[in-house]
Amino acid sequence: MKNAVNWFEIPVTDYERAKKFYSEVLGEEIKDHHMDNMKYGIFPYDMENHNVGGAIMQMEGSNPSQDGSTVYLNGGADLSISLARVEAAGGKIVMPKTDIQENGFIAQFLDTEGNRVALHSMS
Repeated sequence: MKNAVNWFEIPVTDYERAKKFYSEVLGEEIKDHHMDNMKYGIFPYDMENHNVGGAIMQMEGSNPSQDGSTVYLNGGADLSISLARVEAAGGKIVMPKTDIQENGFIAQFLDTEGNRVALHSMS
């Protein structure tokens, strides 16, 4: 097994608000891929090389939470850049950029939907 995780989904209650939030924070486009009874937006990822990918999704029975698993999004070369956009986009920083020594840096935030999500980078 190359990666323990191969896909993740972040539940949202307001798809357009969440799509705008993540696009602004990451500086990347979230691409619509709606399905029956589900609004679905895919984060950029390298599908051809079978890299980990994920999406935001709005559907009945999937509810945002700050108490479940934590998804770490790619913070790029320096997560400070994305983290600086969180509050302006409507989120709240709950853990500032934190040094985790040889493993780089992490930070956590609440998105516009109430999910606790994190960023990771090596610098």
